[in-house]
Amino acid sequence: MKGLLLRLSGLDADAESAVRVIGFFDRLITERSGLDALVRSTSELAGCPVGLHAPGQGLCLRADAGGAVTTGPVPAKASVRALEGGVEVWVDRPGPPAPLDDMLLERFAIAAAVLLEHSSVPLPELGDPALIELVLSEGVGTAERSRALHLLGIAATAPVRVLAATGEVPGRSVVLGDVRAVLATEVPEVAGRLGIGPLLPAIDAARSWQGARTALRYTSDGEPVVWFDRLGSLALLAERVGRADVAALPDVRALDGLAVDPDLITALDALCATGSVRGAAAVLHRHHSTMTTRLARAEAALGFGLDDASGRFRLHLALMLRRLRDNTAD
Repeated sequence: MKGLLLRLSGLDADAESAVRVIGFFDRLITERSGLDALVRSTSELAGCPVGLHAPGQGLCLRADAGGAVTTGPVPAKASVRALEGGVEVWVDRPGPPAPLDDMLLERFAIAAAVLLEHSSVPLPELGDPALIELVLSEGVGTAERSRALHLLGIAATAPVRVLAATGEVPGRSVVLGDVRAVLATEVPEVAGRLGIGPLLPAIDAARSWQGARTALRYTSDGEPVVWFDRLGSLALLAERVGRADVAALPDVRALDGLAVDPDLITALDALCATGSVRGAAAVLHRHHSTMTTRLARAEAALGFGLDDASGRFRLHLALMLRRLRDNTAD
């Protein structure tokens, strides 16, 4: 669908259409819309990519026609209107400009100046954990997250991982509930359990934080560090399967019965990790004949064999679901 600006231009580029464009931006100013809303609404109006570049505040916002607000540089061929302080607004229309593009850029610039001033409420001081919490929050817009990253000295496009830890971890961090969230570029050696989120641009840190929390739910005493990138389809199960569903599974109930001997659960984890009895025995520093005896006991309780790939897959899935249940709050 063509943007409103093109439809107005197609009808008439006279004063009445210009007034409607002015009114559009005046409403955004009157309602004190956020910068995300300004950029997104302007892209809907223009029917093409638009953006706001305010390097002094760490802002480099853009939106395609009606799309979500993201970050990105000013396109080389965009029509640009400069404001004070190095701020720029731009419109990147393919082909020739529309008759009302000059009006749009002018009002876009005025609205941006007003809303930038309105949004310049001081954020927490540089390095304050509240800045990290803001970066990780799913409830804030791209503009707020960009400004927080700017104050932290992190470029919006810089690659970061978010870690979810149960213990102390070096680096920029904040405690959220009973978990410590850490912004990291490398994974340090830590005590306790650790969920490692995917490597993403810093502006998408909230998604990495979500992945880190999912990974943390799959940790255990035998596997205290889990990478989200290595979970595969198990990540989807974490979103879709509830504790009661897991607890009702016969395989999980059988493992619960075997858990009176924690070393046996550790042995089953080792079998899944290594793929063989001898490999598991080597990891646990046990004789393979002792391991064979213990696994035979597990097979009797589970009701299926563990000497082939399908049996070990079924065991691994039950073990991971059991972790998921045990690490999920009621």
